Amino acid sequence: MEDSAAVAGLLWDRWLPANVRALISGALPGGERDGRRLAVWLAGVHDVGKATPAFACQVDQLADVMRAQGLEMRTRRQFGPDRRLAPHGLAGQVLLAQWLEKRHGWAGRQSAQFAVVVGGHHGVMPDHGQLKGLDDRPHLLRTPGASRALWRRVQEELLDACADEFGVRDRLAEWRAVKLPQPVQVLLSALVIVADWIASNPDLFPYFPQAAHRSGAERVAAAWEGLRLPGPWRAEEPPADVGELLGTRFDLPPGAVVRPVQEAAVRLARRMSAPGLMVIEAPMGEGKTEAALAVAEVFAARSGAGGVFFALPTMATGNAMFPRLLDWLKQLPAADGTRLSALLAHSKAALNDDYADLMRKGAQRIAAVEVDEEERPWRPADEKRIASAELVAHAWLRGRKKAMLSSFVAGTVDQLLFAGLKSRHLALRHLAVAGKVVVIDEAHAYDTYMSAYLDRVLSWLGAYRVPVVVLSATLPAGRRRQLAEAYAGAESAVGVEEFEAVAQADAYPLLTAVPPGGTPVVECPPASARGTTVHLERLDDDFGVLTDRLAAELEGGGCVLVVRNTVNRVLETARVLRERFGDDAVTVAHSRFIDLDRAANDADLLARFGPPGKSQERPRGPHVVVASQVAEQSLDVDFDLLVSDLCPVDLLLQRMGRLHRHQRGEGQAERPRRLRTARCLVTGDDWTGQVPVPVRGSVAVYGAYGLLRSAAVLLEHLEGPRRPVRLPQDISLLVQRAYADGGAAPAGWAEALDAAWRRHEEHRKDQAERAGAFRLDAVGRPGRAVIGWVAAGVGDADDMRVGRAQVRDSRESLEVVVVQRRPDGSLATVDWIAPDKAGLELSQDRPPAPRAARVAAACGLRLPTQFSYAEVMDRAIAELEELYVPAWQVKDSHWLAGQLILALDADCQTRLAGFQLRYSPSDGLEVTRV
Repeated sequence: MEDSAAVAGLLWDRWLPANVRALISGALPGGERDGRRLAVWLAGVHDVGKATPAFACQVDQLADVMRAQGLEMRTRRQFGPDRRLAPHGLAGQVLLAQWLEKRHGWAGRQSAQFAVVVGGHHGVMPDHGQLKGLDDRPHLLRTPGASRALWRRVQEELLDACADEFGVRDRLAEWRAVKLPQPVQVLLSALVIVADWIASNPDLFPYFPQAAHRSGAERVAAAWEGLRLPGPWRAEEPPADVGELLGTRFDLPPGAVVRPVQEAAVRLARRMSAPGLMVIEAPMGEGKTEAALAVAEVFAARSGAGGVFFALPTMATGNAMFPRLLDWLKQLPAADGTRLSALLAHSKAALNDDYADLMRKGAQRIAAVEVDEEERPWRPADEKRIASAELVAHAWLRGRKKAMLSSFVAGTVDQLLFAGLKSRHLALRHLAVAGKVVVIDEAHAYDTYMSAYLDRVLSWLGAYRVPVVVLSATLPAGRRRQLAEAYAGAESAVGVEEFEAVAQADAYPLLTAVPPGGTPVVECPPASARGTTVHLERLDDDFGVLTDRLAAELEGGGCVLVVRNTVNRVLETARVLRERFGDDAVTVAHSRFIDLDRAANDADLLARFGPPGKSQERPRGPHVVVASQVAEQSLDVDFDLLVSDLCPVDLLLQRMGRLHRHQRGEGQAERPRRLRTARCLVTGDDWTGQVPVPVRGSVAVYGAYGLLRSAAVLLEHLEGPRRPVRLPQDISLLVQRAYADGGAAPAGWAEALDAAWRRHEEHRKDQAERAGAFRLDAVGRPGRAVIGWVAAGVGDADDMRVGRAQVRDSRESLEVVVVQRRPDGSLATVDWIAPDKAGLELSQDRPPAPRAARVAAACGLRLPTQFSYAEVMDRAIAELEELYVPAWQVKDSHWLAGQLILALDADCQTRLAGFQLRYSPSDGLEVTRV
């Protein structure tokens, strides 16, 4: 009890971000002192439920000692299955509530909001059924008969001692009137869990310490020194000049001009009454990422947030963001000796080289150490210097449950959405986000299912007063309003009119700010001088038409991007174009490459088609990149001509953002003469009828309604005088028209649009209902205990295949590790990757060498949708499990343990579940039915 309480005190003083301490303290009459006392006391009493016969009976020789002192109890066998109805967390909650009610006059509702913190310290708050079950079996808490009074005396003696030791006895009368907000109950629960885990670590708190002479304070100091847990970021108010701020943080080249959106966002962040939600809508390439981090620095300095979580749509975008986050961190001012923890948050993070380097830096043996204060260099607490903080991936802050507690995190949005999923140890996820500024990128990329989770998470973030920055280039106005209302919460005093004004704002770029409890503010900064006029044209969906057109366009050279909506169309198109232009003139990019190849593909695209000055290998002759949606976002690539399948208009605009993205000479003079005017050829549908008919694959991906609405708003740009699309001026106009309810239908389209809309609405309704099955409830009223908070949940949540399926409405997909089988039957890493990684032996008799195993694990591949249907998936898993290597399942082979292994032959082929699989470094995985 002393260890847990002492650790909680240290966590409060040295680790918990200031905004979390302020939220807890703000609910109590004594402010910060009360907040610390409450946290320490609850950590101290959290295991009082072990002082019960149901728990104490577990070890016979210890139980006999207690019986000798008059504490009678049944044996474990005599209790039978009933004993499982009194886990010590639940028992502790009941004992603490009874003590508060009978000894201090609290009402049941008053005691429940404090006692539930004890009940939930193993990750799940008990529900009312569990409390009723234990109430019906009092013998589990105290043995009936003469021993009953003694059991009660022992329990009350422990609770009395804790009340005195931790300084709360004289506060209980005043706390009785407190209504603890539910967010505060959750944060206290999480803090107790962390304190319990640290205090229960025998390396830090040995059961039989060698230094038995140590006092309790010395024991705790030795443990804390051995843990070396990095403290929170303590952000300073950044320079007032926005140009200076961005220049020092992002190493801008000389003469770089701050974009109006960036300057306006930082200034608005400073003017807000308190840090809250900011939505930044601006064109592609306007520096939204830099603006978000600058705003995050302002928000953190003003709110006391202790870190930043940057949430991105995919692992690939998370990987790309992580080094940018680290570079920004290195430019932040830091107190001398500051250590900050950083994390890449997705299931394959350990395979990322930047994160692997941090993990090596953060490697340490966690064990209690001797503390010699005289050897420590003394420095005044307020002395600071401008220096880079030491960045580490701290050894203790690893694993599914603790990793997000790191101060700075870049990762997939799934990690944020998990905060809205009823799951075990959800309180820890809430503590992780409550102490940070949260940045959500590509907010338009989430469907109804994911948005249901995101909105619920935003409502909790608003209740925690967490600053949030949302980024999007193409956000529908209705979605903007939903985000603002979700953050403001159901209890917001702001009227409907204010949120209607948010939805009606039609300027672009656009900033929307929602301070906690305040009125939304909309600001319209001017666009930068950058702009592109894009001429649209229909192109028949015919390979012959496409190749002839590209041959004419590329007569003088040039770089073309062709974006298809399905991987199969990518591969078919690439095959035809290679026949016309040659293998070296066509590059393929899609999601069906092994991880190593996909990362190499992204690097190659940036090297050849990136911005001037950074790309050194731009092709001089004609070149065509055929890509799926991987080219839509987070790649700073620049092409002379765009060909795109019809898709929802916001995504088409994203694709246009890769067209003439950078200035290449005055008037684009460095581009081939025919390609100096930006043009987008729209294909992938049949325009011969009265209503366009998109290709089947596009309908399967996006639905007919979104495609038809896109075609409808693009009509004036595709026929007649064909008015060009002006970027950025037309971005918001097109998006709002496409997503507006009841938008006008072109002549003759009404019936088709109406039928497509009904199917669309049915799908959205189905998504919303299914998302509600395991979604966290809304924030309850203050004083209502979070009893049953995650009842009927999903158990543990993580960023593996099954976990992602809980917060994304997608078919469960199979992920495999790709290796090659040699002619002699042995296994090795694939032979086409970098020479120092290719062909490494993977022994089947013993765990493979760590380096070979890590390389193999980096060759992960997600199988396509053919393998997502139940019958095919079951058959595929059964066939893959035939290659089961027991030597790879041990702890020393964690890279490959539990993985499904797909072994290709020397020709990079195999069969699986009735399909022929062929892999090539140039085209990725191709699947054909046998």
